[in-house]
Amino acid sequence: MNRLKSEVLHPFSSPEELIAKRALNQRDGSAKDYVYLWGQAQKNNTTQAMYPRSILTQYCHEQGGKFSLLYKSNFSAVADVAQRKRLSANRGVVQGSGAYQCRMDDLTESWIVSIEPTSERQVDKSSQTRSVRLLTQVMSPSQAKNFYRPTKARVALEQTKSASIKTTTPPKTPVAKTTNELKESARKELERKELERKELERKELEKKEAEKKQLAAASARATIADTPQQHQMKIYVAARRDINSGKNLNNACNNAQRAYNYGKLQGTEGTRVYTESGMLVARCLNSIPVYASRFPNPKAQSKRILQNLANNYNHAGAKNLLRQLK
Repeated sequence: MNRLKSEVLHPFSSPEELIAKRALNQRDGSAKDYVYLWGQAQKNNTTQAMYPRSILTQYCHEQGGKFSLLYKSNFSAVADVAQRKRLSANRGVVQGSGAYQCRMDDLTESWIVSIEPTSERQVDKSSQTRSVRLLTQVMSPSQAKNFYRPTKARVALEQTKSASIKTTTPPKTPVAKTTNELKESARKELERKELERKELERKELEKKEAEKKQLAAASARATIADTPQQHQMKIYVAARRDINSGKNLNNACNNAQRAYNYGKLQGTEGTRVYTESGMLVARCLNSIPVYASRFPNPKAQSKRILQNLANNYNHAGAKNLLRQLK
């Protein structure tokens, strides 16, 4: 498809360039922080955990491809067990992670991108807001398969390497002691080990209690906050209402664009909300000057969206509008 770079939102020659120019990672290429759970004061804010996936989805569609999940993430890059549990319980993080394939008509142009959490943390002690570190990188099919579907031989090798690191220090040659000294030394050693054991048990108990409280608080907040599907539906409905009534048109078009940028989410309403949001964006680009004036060639941008909906989702309304624009 011939496109002028100035006519698209992401005028880049490759997904690697997109990742770098849109700063999906840090400047040095390492994982970048995204807020996935907002505190009570900002609970209506949208999760940032799906931002890399949204940008890559839009770029794939602009290139004429179809973006789909290839492998689910098992959060293997997150070393801390408690962090892994918190992240795997968050829908936004789960739906924004994994390996995705942009499939083109010409299979030689297809590409795979991995979006993997590496850790998560509380942003600051005075807030309940938490962020996740996401590493976004392009992978070959074999790299993706090895990472997400490792062979038994590779797993065994990694376990062997891990075990070999834990070396033991050879015991020192004991110095000759009297019987009383040996008894006293043994008694003190037993007391020391008993104190260490009790201290270790106390710390483990405190750690488990703290993790339980954090998980309970995170679970309570997750039930209150909107899921990505709910938020996409909410801003789509608001955009449709305002556009149909002719009120707040610029804000309505922005809401439609945000809903469309979410991509097709899981669930029965996922496809409908995504495609109808795209139709609203096309309508904004064609007939709402206050929004269309922001783009160098709004009609061309509108056609690309309609072609995506018509070709990839067989959308009758998109096909009809394309015929009218010819």
